[in-house]
Amino acid sequence: MKITDIILKSDKPVIYEKGDSFMWTDEHISEQLLEIHLNQDIDLASRKMSTVKKTAGWILDLQRGKSRLKILDLGCGPGLYSEIFAQKGHSVTGVDISKNSVDYARRKLEENGLDIEYINADYLKFEPEKDKYDLVLLIYTDFGVLLPQERDVLLKMIYKTLKPGGVFIFDVLKDSLIEQRLTPQNREAAESGFWKNSPYVALSESFLYMEEKVILYQHRIVDSENKTKTYRFWTHFFNQKTLKQILEKHGFGNISHRDDILPEGDIWNGDNVIFTISSKT
Repeated sequence: MKITDIILKSDKPVIYEKGDSFMWTDEHISEQLLEIHLNQDIDLASRKMSTVKKTAGWILDLQRGKSRLKILDLGCGPGLYSEIFAQKGHSVTGVDISKNSVDYARRKLEENGLDIEYINADYLKFEPEKDKYDLVLLIYTDFGVLLPQERDVLLKMIYKTLKPGGVFIFDVLKDSLIEQRLTPQNREAAESGFWKNSPYVALSESFLYMEEKVILYQHRIVDSENKTKTYRFWTHFFNQKTLKQILEKHGFGNISHRDDILPEGDIWNGDNVIFTISSKT
């Protein structure tokens, strides 16, 4: 496809149609993502460390009275939460699909000697032991980027690996202000940058599927040889009723919600984010 075709063509894709490229395992992009994870001036890839510490503290407060938890940190990235939990004396397994992030976390582990096992894997294909963990976490709205069938796979795995009475905590974007979360079409030409370390043109745009409460954030990248890569990120928005229905379908109970954990900021923070707590009944 020629660059001019990319610039002019912006048909709305069929819902849940996947792109042809995957950001998290691309060597160049994953290096950029690691830098963003560790950048304390922005709330991208990971939240700022002050927010991470506050969130981790709240999670541990919920488990007060329980000593040496076995914790599964899904989508652990460079291990920001895992380290905090391990520093408090808990045993942590961190799973992430990005080799760069896991390699960074393992290097840190060599320095601090904490009780953490980092696994470089797609957590949708991860097969932990049955009844192993006291607490499973999925933080930074990862739950919302999963397609419905992927969500089912994940919840089945989490329920299986939790001990009876074990707790699952995750956060999602609230289904208010959905239209405000659309981003305008943007074209970028760069000699090198986030998407490639060589010249490229990027067309970024978003599409709303209101009935399903999902926005597609799409990025099409054209290199100097007119080769195109398409990255698609399907982002879902939820309310408490919908979350309860999804969790109960998979056997979870004792479901509660909090929307006052994150500091206020923009439509991606504060009470626009719901933290959900549930347990294996």
